[in-house]
Amino acid sequence: MTREFTLTGPGGASLPARLRGPADRHGRPLHDLRISVMDRCNFRCPYCMPKAEFHDNYRFLRSDERLSFPEIVRLARQFVALGVVKLRLTGGEPLLRANLAELVGDLTTLPGVEDVALTTNGVLLARHAEELAANGLKRVTISLDSLDPAVFARMSGGLGSVEAVLEGIEAARLAGLLPIKVNAVVQAGINDQTVLDLVEHFRGTGVIVRFIEYMDVGNRNAWDPAAVVASAALRDAIHARWPLSAVPQNYPGEVAERYRFDDGAGEVGFISSVSQPFCGDCSRARLSSNGTLYTCLFATEGLDLRAALRGGADDDTLRAIIAERWRLRTDRYSEEREASRRGTLPKVEMYHIGG
Repeated sequence: MTREFTLTGPGGASLPARLRGPADRHGRPLHDLRISVMDRCNFRCPYCMPKAEFHDNYRFLRSDERLSFPEIVRLARQFVALGVVKLRLTGGEPLLRANLAELVGDLTTLPGVEDVALTTNGVLLARHAEELAANGLKRVTISLDSLDPAVFARMSGGLGSVEAVLEGIEAARLAGLLPIKVNAVVQAGINDQTVLDLVEHFRGTGVIVRFIEYMDVGNRNAWDPAAVVASAALRDAIHARWPLSAVPQNYPGEVAERYRFDDGAGEVGFISSVSQPFCGDCSRARLSSNGTLYTCLFATEGLDLRAALRGGADDDTLRAIIAERWRLRTDRYSEEREASRRGTLPKVEMYHIGG
């Protein structure tokens, strides 16, 4: 099934895009692929990898269980043939994967790929930013939940430091990995009181801060709806201090609602999966580090592509497998959260597939 879409790129420029692949059962195309290259992380954020669960003896994947770089590139090529134009490398912490810049270089040369980006906690970014940019990385998103050292330590599991993350942000700026986005997960009573400080720090720097509602990802983060701070409340608090005006989406399916400071000092974004679900135009597939395809951040099961890869499947077969899974996709978890049957079923952990 071939569908015509008119997409817009950064700045609202029109992008002619013929999405060659399937649409799912809600008519959503396959446009973005998020690739987890590493299931391990050097943080233990309670909302993702709580230290009590992911302890020193936790059994992560062996290196032979993860997809190799050639396997990742081969699968990415099939997704691009099906309409994917944007690739994002995630984890775990992707910069724990040795020689990641080599993979970036291979992915950026795939015909049809328009954008390759990276999501990281930023602690290792200062030593890798220049090499990543030299190999074609376009943009970077950095997780930073608070500038307050004590709050940061609580939300990172006591690992890393604010200073190291800020050094990584500066290194990314100098390397031209722009625009830089900083993502902060906001939890009531933990870091909501530091939101304005984060905004103030980055206003006027070109760094875009985005606030993410605390979500019920995985099965181990003790999610409580009472800990969710609705984006509307954050927006109102920021607007009261620095007036904001809404900005149109960069492209269909963009997850963040964007607001520009009226005084010209940049913009902020809000990702509101709980209070304002955006499943309706979600065009993202996720590939875990062990080669499992997931069609939703909250998926209860995935499709093993590694077995097909290592079992000798040719490219046509791989594309057919991926396309069929996408055509069968019905995921609308965030829109159906309260009534979803998956509320009592185990979901994939976020460290497997990124945010």
